[in-house]
Amino acid sequence: MRELVYGTFASEGRAPSAAELARRTRSSVDAVQGALRDLAEAHALVLTPDGDAVRMAHPFTSAPMAFTVTPLDGYDDRRWWGGCAWDSFGISAALHLDVRVDTACPQCGTPISFQAGPEIPPPRELAVRFPRPAQEWWDDVVSTCTMIRMFCDRGHAGQWTTNNAPGRGYVADATTVWRLAEPWYGDRLDPEFRPHSREHNQRLLDECGLTGSFWKLP
Repeated sequence: MRELVYGTFASEGRAPSAAELARRTRSSVDAVQGALRDLAEAHALVLTPDGDAVRMAHPFTSAPMAFTVTPLDGYDDRRWWGGCAWDSFGISAALHLDVRVDTACPQCGTPISFQAGPEIPPPRELAVRFPRPAQEWWDDVVSTCTMIRMFCDRGHAGQWTTNNAPGRGYVADATTVWRLAEPWYGDRLDPEFRPHSREHNQRLLDECGLTGSFWKLP
């Protein structure tokens, strides 16, 4: 089931419906919805508030969340919504694909458009703000992703924080988040994928210099 959800996101930029999954697996819609609930409880994907459809399968999302991701290859007409700045890099990592990321700076509203890929880092001046500590990400993961935003630079990220959430969050260089995306999401579409352990993911954060209490996973 998980492979079908991710495969549809990867190839078509959308989430498959429960009815579609039932048809493709030759099972009932009730059985599919039960399987999706099990996957959601395991944090393998995120369901809509009604629990009857896929909202997110990180790094993919079924609804707009401030980022669009498109292939650099002009013959590839796929398009994805990035759940956040990190997930936008994650789409590139999962697909092993060079992409263009489009968003806007929350502080000044200036459009931000840049190329990124497995071997193409984002512009060095860009910054990413994380709204809450890692311990709290899954308390409301959609809200968390919504607020992991890209800024023109650290100054704009700091200014936005001062104006809207003083003393909260963490600002990282976009290149650091890009480096994290490859090992975090790079195997997400592999047929033999197995969820990473907490210890594995903590090591990935540490190796990117994301250390301290803010980055301690639950």
